Amino acid sequence: MTLEAAEQKQVAPTGRKIGWVGAGKMGGPMAINLLAAGNTLLVTDPSETTRAEMSALGAQTDAGLEIQSGAGLVFSTLPNDDVLTAVVSGAGGSQGLVHLMAQGSTLVEMSTVSPECSAKIAKDLEKAGIYYLRAPISGSTAMAKSASLTVLASGDQAAWPTVLPVLRLMSSKQFFLGTAEEARYMKLVLNTLVGASSAILAEAVALGASGGLSRAAMMEVICESAVASPLLKYKTDLVVSADYVPAFTIDQMIKDFTLISDAGRANGIPLMAAGLILELYRAAANAGLQNEDFFALVKWQSGISAQ
Repeated sequence: MTLEAAEQKQVAPTGRKIGWVGAGKMGGPMAINLLAAGNTLLVTDPSETTRAEMSALGAQTDAGLEIQSGAGLVFSTLPNDDVLTAVVSGAGGSQGLVHLMAQGSTLVEMSTVSPECSAKIAKDLEKAGIYYLRAPISGSTAMAKSASLTVLASGDQAAWPTVLPVLRLMSSKQFFLGTAEEARYMKLVLNTLVGASSAILAEAVALGASGGLSRAAMMEVICESAVASPLLKYKTDLVVSADYVPAFTIDQMIKDFTLISDAGRANGIPLMAAGLILELYRAAANAGLQNEDFFALVKWQSGISAQ
């Protein structure tokens, strides 16, 4: 997405100094939308290429977190629990955001991480006097570029009115769900349903193919039926062409379903279907599909069915 295209999404006052940690596949387009609205952006990212791209668009960039000390509002989009802990609380002698951000500032953490990890860093942030909003996102990279993501938020309610206008620059829907880890659980709820959609579609398509139906015919009827969904419509071209260019990989789905299973186990909730789906994704990864889109379960299932 170009800066010019992002400017069309401006819906809030501009000119703030905002920090951003992790400007990757999802975080980058979201950060660009903030730049387009006229905000000063301080970007931390380990990738020299990413920093160069963001700098070319007008961001101030650095590989370290020290640059974030100049922002009263910081967003983060990170890959996993370990990186989040290191970024917030510090690791290996390096200072984390709790040491660098001022009292009264706000961290908006938008990654998909475990509720347990999120609760732990919440304690560190509270001790440092930093407001903490959990704000994981639902949507694709294309939706990140068009600022049409859904934000699932929970945490320090006092920070919500200040953060909401900024979130509206990156998303079309925003939900405030509670004062603790509710947003983390809501993201796992959605990802359970998303991951299950691929798994059950894979078996349904294999069944239909055994009766002589083409993938194109099946997807056309499915997407006009009572079980149609925006997700299935979005993935139709991948399924029909069998070209599973990843928007979200099988490896990433394994990570998310591991979080889902761990959360269920921690809370005493039996998740037998989710456990089976996790094993399906692991089997597809072991078959060499780990870096393909998670709907490549259809391809994996078709190969199994043909044997």
